Amino acid sequence: MEIKASQVKELRDMTGVAMMECKKALVECDGDIEKALDLLRSNSALKAEKKAARVAADGVLRVFVGDEYSTLIEINSETDFAAKDENFIKFADDVQEFISNNKLTDVADLKESEIEDKRKTLVQTIGENIQLRRLESIEYSSEMNTSSYLHSDSKLGAIVVISGGDDSLAKDIAMHVAAFNPLCLSESDIDPQILEREKAIYMVQAEESGKPKDIMEKMIEGKLKRFLSEVSLLSQNFVKDPEVTIQDLLDTNNAKIESYTRLKVGEGIEVETKNFADEVAEQLK
Repeated sequence: MEIKASQVKELRDMTGVAMMECKKALVECDGDIEKALDLLRSNSALKAEKKAARVAADGVLRVFVGDEYSTLIEINSETDFAAKDENFIKFADDVQEFISNNKLTDVADLKESEIEDKRKTLVQTIGENIQLRRLESIEYSSEMNTSSYLHSDSKLGAIVVISGGDDSLAKDIAMHVAAFNPLCLSESDIDPQILEREKAIYMVQAEESGKPKDIMEKMIEGKLKRFLSEVSLLSQNFVKDPEVTIQDLLDTNNAKIESYTRLKVGEGIEVETKNFADEVAEQLK
């Protein structure tokens, strides 16, 4: 039967799927839009499952700051090109709206929501693996000051909650957290395993120096002290004024950090890199 352009457009508007895919679905379903819609949904789920194994290390972050909670979420694509696609951006905006209306503590909760259907449809539309990788939420009381920082490319962000001070101070510290990526709030909060690993490295370095034992111990102690000051948020030099530490900044403003979180797109994902010759050779096989 003849499929009208208006039918294709209607199905396209409903699903966001490419025009040719919509037309094929309508032809297969004899022009029945509801059946074609179900077929496209089924196909999008299948394509999403097939592409799920492909590495998605690019993408964007979206953040919501509310009166009682804030959420930072990582939305991944395989390429930066896809992350700039208007359909991907619309999906990211839909995710942001959803987290602004729903307090979530686990990214897995989104798999049971309307967002999961939109994600599967987007996979079919763009042709890349799209994933909701990580989500960080912080709850707080209304008298606390909360702010976020999101870098201009939307790939690096942070949320900071403080008591005392004001929103401007919270935003400055959020910018600092995003830039400096502290491992802990204070030196006493450092993960013991991380500290032991660093100490082991410094011990090897000290032994290789051939110095006397008492000198080696001072070398190790000095390096550990410097490491702790560099990775502990309160000890770090403020990004906007390296002459003061974050603790100095808080004391000046009679404030205290209650909690913070930070995400960077693709952080921790191993991406296989190939040179041009390898790619050509692989294509010729």
